[in-house]
Amino acid sequence: MNHVLTVLVNNQMGVLNRITALFLKRGFNIQSLTVGPTETEGLSRMTIVIHAEDDRIVEQVIKQLHKQVDVLKVFDITSQPMVARELVVIKVNSSVQNRGEVTTLIEPFRASIIDVGRESVTVQATGRSDKIDALIALLRPYGIRELARTGIAAFTRDSETSSEVIRLKQLNLLPI
Repeated sequence: MNHVLTVLVNNQMGVLNRITALFLKRGFNIQSLTVGPTETEGLSRMTIVIHAEDDRIVEQVIKQLHKQVDVLKVFDITSQPMVARELVVIKVNSSVQNRGEVTTLIEPFRASIIDVGRESVTVQATGRSDKIDALIALLRPYGIRELARTGIAAFTRDSETSSEVIRLKQLNLLPI
């Protein structure tokens, strides 16, 4: 099972290196890692996705993260209502003859073509990881030349929104 951790850290040189070294030393594999500045100057938010079947491993990771001087807060938001998005950029083979086909194919994903070459187009899309996986699977038969994924950026939903989502799910009024 994938676990999503958000980690609030000081935005200082070497912090990312120390965090990733911690995972390396303990033998924890990072599935995805995104880092960026927050709304507060001097702080960055890391979204780390790790795969662990055992919750004790996740607890161990969180304890190790808390020992880092520049780590201010660590949250495991896996089981909480969250907003999580990922960006992908895909350069796919596309001749002039099948360009319309590729364009039609990416429309339901709200993806867009951001660059056009003689024999390829570059597509960008944002969304949940499963949506990104589906888009990649559909474009793969055309021949993917290059692909770059950011990994997810996530945080929890507003508590009022979360309780409303739970209420709507219980009433089977929300199809997610």
